[in-house]
Amino acid sequence: MNEKKDILVRLSNLLIDRKNHAGDNSYTAQLYNAGNEKILEKIEEESSELVEASKAETVIKKEIVHEAADLWFHTMVLLAFNEINPLEILNELERREGVSGIEEKSRRS
Repeated sequence: MNEKKDILVRLSNLLIDRKNHAGDNSYTAQLYNAGNEKILEKIEEESSELVEASKAETVIKKEIVHEAADLWFHTMVLLAFNEINPLEILNELERREGVSGIEEKSRRS
């Protein structure tokens, strides 16, 4: 799993760098310059595309993987924009491991 975490760390560092140097011409810098609302719009768009790919009459695994990667990327942009390290998400998932979803949800009420 550590190798998989490495891509999260590398991508997170890149996204933070792009945020700190938002004057460059990258797609990510453009999202940061457009602000939180634009990033949220992209997450909605990518989420819809993932749902559509998953609902297709003939599900194509490669398309689902592609759309899920787009959604994860834009979610990571949102996290970096709001100064949240994606490893915090992994820690939260790890904390929930082995806990019933019903139990977890009741704790939040």
